[in-house]
Amino acid sequence: MKKRRLLFFVTEDWYFCSHRLPLAVAAHAEGAEVTVVTRVRAHGEEIKRHGLRLVPFEIERHGVNPWRELRTVLRLVRVYRLHRPDIVHHVALKPVLYGSIAARFARVPAVINAIAGRGSVFTSRAAWARWLRPILRFGMRRLAGKAKSRIIVQNVDDRDFVVEHLGMRGDHVRLIPGSGVDPNRFVPSPEPKGVPLIVMPCRMLREKGVIEFVEAARILKTEGVAARFALVGAPDESNPANITVGELRTWQELGIVEWWGHRTDMPEVLSQAAIVCLPTSYGEGIPKTLLEAAASARAIVATDVPGCREIARHGENGLLVPVRDTRALAEALKQLILDSSLRQRMGKRGREIAVAEFSVANIVKDTLAVYEELLPRCP
Repeated sequence: MKKRRLLFFVTEDWYFCSHRLPLAVAAHAEGAEVTVVTRVRAHGEEIKRHGLRLVPFEIERHGVNPWRELRTVLRLVRVYRLHRPDIVHHVALKPVLYGSIAARFARVPAVINAIAGRGSVFTSRAAWARWLRPILRFGMRRLAGKAKSRIIVQNVDDRDFVVEHLGMRGDHVRLIPGSGVDPNRFVPSPEPKGVPLIVMPCRMLREKGVIEFVEAARILKTEGVAARFALVGAPDESNPANITVGELRTWQELGIVEWWGHRTDMPEVLSQAAIVCLPTSYGEGIPKTLLEAAASARAIVATDVPGCREIARHGENGLLVPVRDTRALAEALKQLILDSSLRQRMGKRGREIAVAEFSVANIVKDTLAVYEELLPRCP
């Protein structure tokens, strides 16, 4: 990476800091000039503090206005031509599509396209998602699989998906399991005494399973099961599946769940929990919240979907339930709430899995190796 110009294109600054900052810092430490192109809200100073160049770039994650989207692509082409990267790293479907177009016009030598799960485009039943799918398939097939490019996916199901349904070349696909977790920051701690706390840390989206979590909490409270339930995260108003602040406050006022809002101190949040829950139907890569839960030695309840099942192994460090099955979710939570020894065994096993398979140091090393596949061929 020495004296190479690496450019990341990610839609949101918070996502870059949460999921790609350690990788960018490692590349910078090896001598790369690193530029981050993203929509800047609250994390711009954090990015610059690590010696990275920041280029504010407004983009709508779910925009479908063709003229506005065309202008976005043209702006991106100008950014790429100005900064002349040796290699670009696009993260998520829209940056992959738009970034691949811009890289083609700007003659960027090497391209990394990271698909962090299929997202709502390929999992949502909404009309806008059905409209976008064929466009994404066509664009990615034509643009994202060229000779000096690699596709990074996070789980086996997504690897098969990009080859079989998006037409990507299998020899261009690399499987790197998630963005990793720092086992020195997320550490085991004794479970607090008293009524068990179940937390659901995520963006407040319907596709993340918020409704199912609330309904499961309602069922268990009706049955007299002693437990607390907390939603940890903020709404995402730019997402069609957003849960409103009004809904969250209503559930809290009714005493069904607590809403803690956005938190930056996740190790502290997890230290208070007995169980971490994510009943998602979203197209996950590998959910970072579940990696953090496992590293913190907390038992997990999640849906049996790609991404979740990679880190939450049924009967080992957690329980998996069918998608949108509120009764099964309630029963799984009840089983762990009533059996503290099972929670402890699962938590211990989760820590072992997280350290052995998902350490951020290993994820960074594997990703830098993908860069090295392409950089020697750059002019």
